[in-house]
Amino acid sequence: MAEKELLKRTVYCGLVGEAHSGRTITVYGWVNNMRELGGLSFIDLRDREGLLQIVVNETFPTPDILKDIGKETVLAISGMVVKRSKPNPDLPSGKFEVIASRITILAASEVPPFIPENRSSVTEELRFKYRYIDLRSQAMQQNFKLRAKANLLTRNFLDKEGFLDIETPMLTNATPEGARDYLVPSRIYKGKMFALPQSPQQFKQLLMVAGFERYFQITRCFRDEDLRADRQPEFTQIDIEMSFSEQGELFSIIERLMREIFALRGHDVALPFRRLSYQEAMAAYGSDKPDLRIPYTIQDFTDPASTWNSDLLAATLAQGAKVKGLVIPEAGAFSRKQLDEINETGKKLGGKGVIWMKKGDDGFKASLKIGPEHMAAFFRQQKIDDRALVLLVADAESQALSVAGKLREHLGKNFQDKDRLEFLWVTDFPLFFYNEEEKRFDSNHHPFTMPRPEDIPLLDSQPLAVQAIAYDLVLNGVEIGGGSQRIHDITLQHKIFHMLNLEEKEIDEKFGFFLNALKFGAPPHLGIALGFDRLLMLLSGEDSIREIIAFPKTTSSLCLLTGSPSAVSQHQLDELGIAIKN
Repeated sequence: MAEKELLKRTVYCGLVGEAHSGRTITVYGWVNNMRELGGLSFIDLRDREGLLQIVVNETFPTPDILKDIGKETVLAISGMVVKRSKPNPDLPSGKFEVIASRITILAASEVPPFIPENRSSVTEELRFKYRYIDLRSQAMQQNFKLRAKANLLTRNFLDKEGFLDIETPMLTNATPEGARDYLVPSRIYKGKMFALPQSPQQFKQLLMVAGFERYFQITRCFRDEDLRADRQPEFTQIDIEMSFSEQGELFSIIERLMREIFALRGHDVALPFRRLSYQEAMAAYGSDKPDLRIPYTIQDFTDPASTWNSDLLAATLAQGAKVKGLVIPEAGAFSRKQLDEINETGKKLGGKGVIWMKKGDDGFKASLKIGPEHMAAFFRQQKIDDRALVLLVADAESQALSVAGKLREHLGKNFQDKDRLEFLWVTDFPLFFYNEEEKRFDSNHHPFTMPRPEDIPLLDSQPLAVQAIAYDLVLNGVEIGGGSQRIHDITLQHKIFHMLNLEEKEIDEKFGFFLNALKFGAPPHLGIALGFDRLLMLLSGEDSIREIIAFPKTTSSLCLLTGSPSAVSQHQLDELGIAIKN
């Protein structure tokens, strides 16, 4: 049948309902499955809205066409909508079926390498190589409908808040932001490079200098770094900057945006979000992105541990160690095998071992020689339930907190409420950390971050004690955004560059245009960047951002669909003035 003779689609397969009963409709879609039963043929037709059962009975005029139909064939089908004798409660359209009166094959399909709905049993490599088939599954279709809705909601929300959507360049200068840049060689200026932006940081600050006051952009960014489940070499972020404002106002805007985005999946997000300083987060959770769903925190048991008459603990404490502990509820019944596994896990996480303590049927026990009377007093004084398990890490304070924090996350997966959403602002980060490898100070966020005004006098004498007006937004143990107040004073910005060991020539080459702008009335401003992919990963309940990116890279930065990165011709290299070095 010629294409011009096709009937116009009446309704999507997954949306057929009571209003269509008794009517003749036309649907388009892919064959999800075919089967024969009692002289009848059944086709499960799939489009982006779901599945619809098509029945081909003895009245169908051209039954021979069925021989040419296989899985993933694209069809146009017309017929009468009737109620199913055996409804399928798992499908929105499961109460109805279509008695086919006409079927047109729009595109045949070879036998596919896998069936979209069986994707969970297929290797990730095969799914990525045939991503267009993988994306046909209902789960992936729903993910990308959700992504589109969240994108549109964000734009409308920020527009109502007075933000202007302004695009910034994709080709710019390389910047020292903690990850490698993707470089783009210039054909016209041989030997010189553009860089793809790791973020629009300097440009959005320049937009504040330009007087736009409120800017946003849902933009692509690029970082040439090692990958993991929540990272990709190219990713999307919601980028926001605002002038003449302060941290509390920005937090309020972002919290209301999060509430609206998560309402798309029926979540009722409580406001305001909890806030912890960096120091508080590290002390209680051993992490600057703690998962608050885990129902226990790190406690300092250094003082009571010093009374236990343990030679090993006494020697460790004498060297300045601290004893950090976790009280795991209802875990006192853990077997010796489970406790040994916890000890080995602690070692793998960087510790020297994990001391356990619990009360059994025949009294208190521990992996360290401690008198039962000391353990009984400890449980009583600390108000620890007899059914709990106590885990202790003795080490230098930072190391003990780090190991206890990782152990908390490792064990907490068994205790957390997976349906809860726990948002958290972590604030007051250190401005610098000391880079042992390069023997210099590095920025914790980026070099444009404003130190707390009261800490500025410490820049010369105690730089590692300086705290920044910087903040991260964390959800269920995942950092989904970070930002800060920016330096708008040229003298202070110059000083920070010098403290980061940047030479004057390098400062001028990389930041001269930006510093020049600060001379001409830069307003106080602050901002944040939210990882849109990570946000959607959590919103959709996926474990990896690759499930909500249409054409992702593998963990080794390969695109299996297109075969990139790939070799280019010698002619292209010659035009760019590039020689490949083996």
